Amino acid sequence: MEILKCEGVRKVYGSGPNEVTALNGIDLSVSKGEFVAIIGASGSGKSTLLHILGSVDKPTEGKVMIDGTDLSGLNRTEAAIFRRRKVGLVYQFYNLIPTLTVRKNILMPLALDRKKPNQEYFEKVVNSLGIADRLEAMPNQLSGGQQQRVAIARSLIYRPALLLADEPTGNLDRKNTGEIMDMLKLAGRNLGQTILLITHDEKVALEAERMITIEDGRIVKDERRR
Repeated sequence: MEILKCEGVRKVYGSGPNEVTALNGIDLSVSKGEFVAIIGASGSGKSTLLHILGSVDKPTEGKVMIDGTDLSGLNRTEAAIFRRRKVGLVYQFYNLIPTLTVRKNILMPLALDRKKPNQEYFEKVVNSLGIADRLEAMPNQLSGGQQQRVAIARSLIYRPALLLADEPTGNLDRKNTGEIMDMLKLAGRNLGQTILLITHDEKVALEAERMITIEDGRIVKDERRR
């Protein structure tokens, strides 16, 4: 089942002599349950693509479909709701609310919609990520690796169609990087989660089952590793 489809996606900033083409004809298809890494140097266009997939920005040309929804047809409010419900976002910086416990941080997306969590699924997520014993702790009582696990749990709690991870290990040492990558792979296997990882680190990208390389706004390589 196809979860993500991009057709001829272009993104142009500025005009005239100041015009910059960040994306130049991106065609991409990702199926449910895939773990895909998008790798590229700074300025390659990978962050622009992430913003478009996360419905934070719109392409200049082309079409983006996520779980059957055409993102170009969403207004700002609809895009924000779609992002919260359908796209899990994990960043290099954890963005946890410092005054809330781990439990409340994880459940925040549901609280915004006044929805009750599925307790069985909640327990499955926190157990899979190894944070079940830290639910009443505050963010400042956690290590960097633990905070990133909480951020991942928060992104998964709504069962998003797509999890976008933007340099999720950028602030972590090699040991914690390995653990977070293991957690993401576990989420893919145990929760059937579709994951798109954005990174400049080839060692991290090699952990994915499929690696896509972007240069100058174009996909130059798309290889399945397993």
